[in-house]
Amino acid sequence: MAYEIDGKTVETDKNGYLVNVEDWSEAVAELIASDEGIDLSQEHWDLINFLRDEFVNKGGNQPNTRNIVKAMSAKWDRKIGQKDIYELFPKDPSKQGGRIAGLPESRRKGGY
Repeated sequence: MAYEIDGKTVETDKNGYLVNVEDWSEAVAELIASDEGIDLSQEHWDLINFLRDEFVNKGGNQPNTRNIVKAMSAKWDRKIGQKDIYELFPKDPSKQGGRIAGLPESRRKGGY
């Protein structure tokens, strides 16, 4: 599968993850999210940017749901739970969120 963005072809693997992390852009994220039926809000972008920062700037780290909940609780300055994160990305925040963030597929199972 591939996406066409601004005259450029962005390749994905069979599960919809970008083949090349450097091909990611906000326009690519919008297109992938749209294909998955997600209208990106500021909270979505906060989580996407967190996942990208962890992967790009922290040695390929792909946080699990527990770490995402902790980070977003701190970012949003309120206590949230796993349910809140799954409302944003119902097919698993670390996996679906990671796909939209342009990251490789996480092989992790479970969130806690």
